[in-house]
Amino acid sequence: MNLETLKEPKAIKNLTNEELEVLANNIRQFLVEKLSITGGHLGPNLGVVELTIALHKVFDSPYDKFLWDVGHQSYVHKILTGRADGFDTLRQFRGLSGFPKMIESEHDVWETGHSSTSLSAAMGMAIARDLKGTDEKIVPIIGDGALTGGMALEALNHIGDEKKDIIVILNDNEMSIAPNVGALHTVLGRLRTAGKYQWVKDELEYLMKKIPAIGGKVAATAERVKDSLKYLLVSGVFFEELGFTYLGPVDGHNFNELFDNLHYARKTKGPVLVHVITKKGKGYEPAELDKTGEWHGVGPYKIESGEGIKPVNTAPAWSKVISDTVQRIARTNKKVVAITPAMPVGSKLVDFALEFPDRFFDVGIAEQHAITMAAGLATQDFKPFVAIYSTFLQRGYDQVVHDVCRQNLNVFFGIDRSGLVGADGETHHGIYDIAFLRHIPNIVIMMPKDENEGQHMVHTAIEYNDGPIALRFPRGNGLGVPMDKQLAEIPIGTWEVLKEGTHVAILTFGTTIEMALEAAKQLAKSGISVKVVNARFIKPLDEKMLHEILSIGMPILTIEEAVLQGGFGSSILEFAHDFEYFDASISRIGIPDQFIEHGSVSTLLKEIGITTDEVMNSVRALYDKRLRKQQRA
Repeated sequence: MNLETLKEPKAIKNLTNEELEVLANNIRQFLVEKLSITGGHLGPNLGVVELTIALHKVFDSPYDKFLWDVGHQSYVHKILTGRADGFDTLRQFRGLSGFPKMIESEHDVWETGHSSTSLSAAMGMAIARDLKGTDEKIVPIIGDGALTGGMALEALNHIGDEKKDIIVILNDNEMSIAPNVGALHTVLGRLRTAGKYQWVKDELEYLMKKIPAIGGKVAATAERVKDSLKYLLVSGVFFEELGFTYLGPVDGHNFNELFDNLHYARKTKGPVLVHVITKKGKGYEPAELDKTGEWHGVGPYKIESGEGIKPVNTAPAWSKVISDTVQRIARTNKKVVAITPAMPVGSKLVDFALEFPDRFFDVGIAEQHAITMAAGLATQDFKPFVAIYSTFLQRGYDQVVHDVCRQNLNVFFGIDRSGLVGADGETHHGIYDIAFLRHIPNIVIMMPKDENEGQHMVHTAIEYNDGPIALRFPRGNGLGVPMDKQLAEIPIGTWEVLKEGTHVAILTFGTTIEMALEAAKQLAKSGISVKVVNARFIKPLDEKMLHEILSIGMPILTIEEAVLQGGFGSSILEFAHDFEYFDASISRIGIPDQFIEHGSVSTLLKEIGITTDEVMNSVRALYDKRLRKQQRA
């Protein structure tokens, strides 16, 4: 079967198991070849090939609803629903998304990028189905890592209580991005070895029906035996006690087992959980052997060896600069503790964990818990470093407000992937954290211009004992600047003038500093003198420098790789208003009020107008406006 001409999942309905095995092998080969060029989430998709095929054979998408939790394991689903011919553009600008996308296909009924949302959405769809009086099957597919998320557990509780007809597919590969942790993971481990409980229970029920009912005694005894069997065969019976019919464990790479259990689930009333055991990375040895999560999401690689194809860059990754500095300080400061919500590899905390196992905590996909746990540590005079991606910090917003900032606790947030992140797209861009943190009392927000300043900011944050502090840093590598051997504190709320100028001031920070300096250099050729300021503290502002700039009537341009609404530029407008600089000329460049799709960062910046040319145009407009004011005066 030519995958690129496959347009609808109904094309596989009549294939034999042998033909489906061939199809599965073809899909794996296709994924390995295509992702070696584009990169993407290889490991998760190689693990769900047979499962996805079986789902599309047993159920009827899009009438029956598949909800892919997180969504990075939906590539096989995309192939079976007619999108194989788009994989050359995977995760590229205006190309195929790496996650489910409603505008791509009617088969994508729920868009995901963050974990643990599918069960709640499935409950909503099931309620809607019952209110409409239709009979479609609602089938969320959730990983064992995502099941640790509080939202997923809340949904399990509600679904089990309401007894809605929902078929939950638990894709258990013992990993999320990194190996899974926690008590629930241990429960699943026991279930993996418990045997096929449901079939044995059904056989017992059948035999009991053959026993003559002599009074009520035999029947009551038989019922007690049946109930006891649950505890004998399945340690904890976690899902059964929540109100689910538990099926499994099922070999997720065996079509016969998958079909038997999925057909059984389809005819079972009430909530069902099908526990499917899969092998992440199956069929491609480098991905199969991965124990740390490196093959969860990959860039281009050499198929033969699995070796990554990366541009030569001697500069260290931002994540490593930050985590290495935390680790360095932790050697002498015994109060430093590191916390991550399931991202030890991405946050480069593996070395910290090895050196300080008693002071490292991977809490799983549980951002809310991570933040409040950090708050608890801070009340006991520890200095918790919460390593968290900007996009995932959104999931713990209330905890930042209520548990950390309100109590003014000394929690250090390392906000990774701040700014545009590229191929993962709109669910992963770290462009909202300034806007949702800036208005919270007590918190300090900063972002370094380079990795040397970054290490000093880590030191500053750990030494800071007046409340919460957040250090933003981008995805990717640093600039390769020389690193000071001695760490130094940076006075809170102080900015740095990188280039003096007299006509217009550019206030910016982080990744857009280079753009501002280049624009200033080009504008100098036409006689426009631009002051470039490293506004490294986003909160608090350097009020002294702002007064100096505004009091002489110098126009200001702010640049930020973040949303404009409520962002850094907004704080400058607020400052000018509050101190009655009503004639101030202030312009802002940043991310407009829209969701930004996937694509390379450079392409996206150009698309939304954050470029050197746009900076130059904005400065010229401010300069001309100032000249006109002076002429009128």
